[in-house]
Amino acid sequence: MQYIHILMVDDHPIIIEGYQNTLMATKKDNQTLVIDTANTCDAANLLMEKAANEHPYDVCFFDISLPPSADGKITSGEDLAKISRNKMPNAKVVILTMFNESYRIHNIVKEINPDGFLIKSDLTSSELAEAFHHILIDPPYYSSTVSTFLNKSVVNEIYVDEINRKILHLLSQGIKTRSLIEYIDLSMSAIEKRKKQLKILFSVTDGKDESLINEARKKGFL
Repeated sequence: MQYIHILMVDDHPIIIEGYQNTLMATKKDNQTLVIDTANTCDAANLLMEKAANEHPYDVCFFDISLPPSADGKITSGEDLAKISRNKMPNAKVVILTMFNESYRIHNIVKEINPDGFLIKSDLTSSELAEAFHHILIDPPYYSSTVSTFLNKSVVNEIYVDEINRKILHLLSQGIKTRSLIEYIDLSMSAIEKRKKQLKILFSVTDGKDESLINEARKKGFL
């Protein structure tokens, strides 16, 4: 019997229920699925800490858009995926998201290199089942939208590293630039330089932080 330990993280319980039902209904006779679920970054992080010390997950499903952790250090499923890579290097990481923006997709692939990448608007029960079994045996599995974007060359590719994403997140939470050094271990001049680079990347011409946040949100980085 093959025991498969799974973590599913999404802030909509009904979506997780649908994923669970699909996997349970389509599992192979020799498979036993043990599924843990979480609706927040904090809950998911606690489950991963426990699993890493006891029985690491075989597969982790992460929605990208999640409420940030209470301390603000974990802002998305992307952050959780990085934690999973660190704590449980053998776990298969599957990203699920509503974002179908090519810049965002390229960024996630660069940052996470997921074993599975599914756009929710592409997803059917049969594709989820197919993806799951494919990822177990021969990853990666990318849904059609992801594959299409990755096969196209992106001329003005936007790559936003972890620190820049944190800057964007803090600014979107109303944190003033002068206060960013309290949250990020960089000098003020280094932070200002990164902000300037971000405004160039997102083609912000008026220099306003509000415009930067709006552009980042449009492209799915917030």
